[in-house]
Amino acid sequence: MENRNQEKSIKRFKLDPSNPPTLTPEQQSRLDALTDSDIDYSDIPDLTTTQREAIDALYRPIKQMVTIRLDADVVAWLKKKHGKYQTAVNQILRQYMNDNL
Repeated sequence: MENRNQEKSIKRFKLDPSNPPTLTPEQQSRLDALTDSDIDYSDIPDLTTTQREAIDALYRPIKQMVTIRLDADVVAWLKKKHGKYQTAVNQILRQYMNDNL
């Protein structure tokens, strides 16, 4: 019986993202005053490996042409192991960069 009374007191509505409710001036000023550090993200779960891979698949950074000198045995290993050694060099460097942010 108590559960039914609780259900009656819950108000439900659907938010239409293309037509959000208008903020009051007070709400707008409070929102404008927020900084990034004021936002609590603790209830947002970490991305799963699958989600990260999906994001990485869509990520297309701007490429910059560079000249780099590598040891011959390193290039031979990259070509043998990865085929597209320039892509492999970029992936290895990106992984190192991400691990050291």
